[in-house]
Amino acid sequence: MDESQPVWSQYIYQALKEAEIGQVAYVPDAGHKDLIELCHADARMRTVSLTTEEEGVALLAGAWLGGTRGVLLMQSSGVGNCINMLSLVEECRFPLLMIVTMRGQWGETNPWQVPMGQAAAAVLATCGVIVQHVEATRDLAPGVAAAAQMAFVSNRAVALLVSQRLIGAKKFD
Repeated sequence: MDESQPVWSQYIYQALKEAEIGQVAYVPDAGHKDLIELCHADARMRTVSLTTEEEGVALLAGAWLGGTRGVLLMQSSGVGNCINMLSLVEECRFPLLMIVTMRGQWGETNPWQVPMGQAAAAVLATCGVIVQHVEATRDLAPGVAAAAQMAFVSNRAVALLVSQRLIGAKKFD
């Protein structure tokens, strides 16, 4: 693995490749920057920059209908933007894999990130999303693999929440 990239991004990227992810939807984000760059560099992955996270739900529904597996990358602050669109997933029973980097947890210094960071898991679960957590680097690849399998085999929405302690807290002054 390329040591210039944070190791957690590489583990997720490798697991996405193994899960045959062909479309990656994301809102540009410094936390996912390295993972997004890895996906951009992969000719087998189509990356789509979104203006807001809920667009990714509809985009990935279309990708699935077209025969392509996809993933939505977002920060926990974007979870609130998806609430209404998650009813589409629940009602139509198509798979949705989300990888959510958490904010508002361990070491957070930006007060704007705390409310949704604290509520993200409960909000997703209330919307019918199966929520899984990853707290350690060693659990990233198996966590992504398990979440992808559950999403694509059971036609369910699954969110893998990646702990802020694992990815590191951003500084906000």
